[in-house]
Amino acid sequence: MPTESLPKSLKAFHDIGFEEIEHTADCALHIFGKNFSKLLANAAIGMTSLIAFEPSSIPDDTKRHVELEAMDAESLLVEWLSELAYWAETEMLIFHRFELYNVTPNHLQAVIHGGHVSGFKKHIKAVTYHNLEVIETEKGLEATVVFDV
Repeated sequence: MPTESLPKSLKAFHDIGFEEIEHTADCALHIFGKNFSKLLANAAIGMTSLIAFEPSSIPDDTKRHVELEAMDAESLLVEWLSELAYWAETEMLIFHRFELYNVTPNHLQAVIHGGHVSGFKKHIKAVTYHNLEVIETEKGLEATVVFDV
């Protein structure tokens, strides 16, 4: 599976895979993907764009293996982003390349690449379940994730 990385130029929102949306007191992303694996990767890329000052300058010297399980797609999406937010807050470690495999609505495995940074644009305190629903559309899947910042 090809790795996903941050977009360099603006394209139609389905090409980018996420867009930041207005949300009172918190921060939210509307995320898109042609399948669940792509949705998860785009969610991670979107969150990275919220917390990193310059995502393209994140070092690529750290690799981690991740395996997560949850009871449904929404819970897995929250667990995935929460895992990435935990590493950011506890180790100043931000990931920017995501290789996902063995993805189902209840399970994922991934190899993630990134590096340590000296600061954040925003701190993600929590990934919430507020109005969270993974929805199937003509073009694939969509979800809106609200972050407590």
